[in-house]
Amino acid sequence: MLSCLGRKQSSEGRPARLTHPLNPIQTRWMSARADTIEHIVLEFDRPQTISRLVYEVEEARRERTQEVRVEVSEDGARTYRQILVQEYNFSPRGATYQREEQRLDLDRVTHLRLTIVPNKNGSGTATLTALRLFA
Repeated sequence: MLSCLGRKQSSEGRPARLTHPLNPIQTRWMSARADTIEHIVLEFDRPQTISRLVYEVEEARRERTQEVRVEVSEDGARTYRQILVQEYNFSPRGATYQREEQRLDLDRVTHLRLTIVPNKNGSGTATLTALRLFA
């Protein structure tokens, strides 16, 4: 697991120093605002090699489609390139949990940005249950 994650920020507020940068996100993150596109930016203390990304999303209460986009920057967040776009369809009587694992070959990553579109179909709140990055 990457150990040099320095700062994170979301479109909900100011950047904050991570208290446990060695641990994955251990509790579910949920936007404070429904039907709002959210951006989560991870800033590394030094450029990283990323070989694998694992994230989990879940929704047990509403039927909706959530899109997750992952982009990386190798130049200090001046530019980003998209590496993944995935849509998840949730239904209380069907799929309520999705786990995505991607093998990657990324070098010198300075920032990783997740964009979560919670309501491509239906109303909802952006959520992220877990995020893990591997060198």
